Amino acid sequence: MGLRSYVARRLGYAVILIVCAMSLNFVIFQLMPGTVSTMYVQLKGLAPNVAEQLLAQFNHAWGLDQPLYIRYLLYLKNMFTWNFGTSMRLLSPVAGQIMYRIPWTLMLVGLAEVFSIIVGIVTGVISAYKRGTSLDSGILISALMLGSLPVFWLGLVFIVFLGQWFPSAFAFPVEWGLPTHPFPVAYTVNTSIMSSSSAVVTTLAVHGSGALEYVGGLLFHAFLPVFTLTVFLYGGYTLLARATMIDALTEDYIVTARAKGVSETSVLFRHALKNASLPLITSAALAFGFLFSGATITETVFSWPGLGLWIYSSVIQQDYFAMQAIFYIITLMVIIANIVADFLYGIVDPRIKYG
Repeated sequence: MGLRSYVARRLGYAVILIVCAMSLNFVIFQLMPGTVSTMYVQLKGLAPNVAEQLLAQFNHAWGLDQPLYIRYLLYLKNMFTWNFGTSMRLLSPVAGQIMYRIPWTLMLVGLAEVFSIIVGIVTGVISAYKRGTSLDSGILISALMLGSLPVFWLGLVFIVFLGQWFPSAFAFPVEWGLPTHPFPVAYTVNTSIMSSSSAVVTTLAVHGSGALEYVGGLLFHAFLPVFTLTVFLYGGYTLLARATMIDALTEDYIVTARAKGVSETSVLFRHALKNASLPLITSAALAFGFLFSGATITETVFSWPGLGLWIYSSVIQQDYFAMQAIFYIITLMVIIANIVADFLYGIVDPRIKYG
């Protein structure tokens, strides 16, 4: 079986898995106490007669007055077309909320994952190379200790000790209002400050010195949450890299490379690490698959406007459509990440054949 057949088969399995996960997601929300329409009307706080009329309209609009199998088919259609409905808490389209918050989550969790992977792999390689020494023991103790501490506690500690130099809340200076995107896409970024009575629109130029000020403000506010997540996550990659490297360093090809006079840096990073990287690829792929779930606890501690904080608020306030959409997206991203990892195996290790 060639590469094309493998890709077709793998994608077919992925589609079946996505449908099964969506079906399970549908069943879970159907078994929730109460009904979504009742919760929606209760959030409105209307009079009983008006609420009854609104309840009927709501059920008809979303097909909730249809038989269960019709609702299931409608649910599949809405998920595949990204018609996630309206947030019962914010009274705005769920898809719009997701699109607004995804860049903030990518900025926070993406940076933290990249830094933690790099630091974890480097420290893991050093620990395996210096196995049995005091340096190895220090790296192991720090990795185990920092990875075991609650992330909210780490965040609070860093706020106490570093909060006088770095912002401890929000993703941008409050005078910017509400940026619609964390990255300057064009020469001008429009930000709006919404109030109950009116909307005040301000403009921030992001060309020339304004661009440096904009990017600097974002990175300045992102330092503490990114640093917290990096410190919390790097330990797992350190332990995994160390374990795989210890096995790789005992192989015959490592002895041969050293006998040929290859530098120790090349032995560690070009020979041993390349052959020990498959478990690291799997771990990194799964981590990026869960990227869209955000860092719920960290975002809550630092009031970061990403998907994690939104998920927490949606669960607390039983925002049915928001929870249903985000669970579907997380499932989709994890499945895609696994497919990417499978393809990367063949690139990193030529011994792996698709057949």
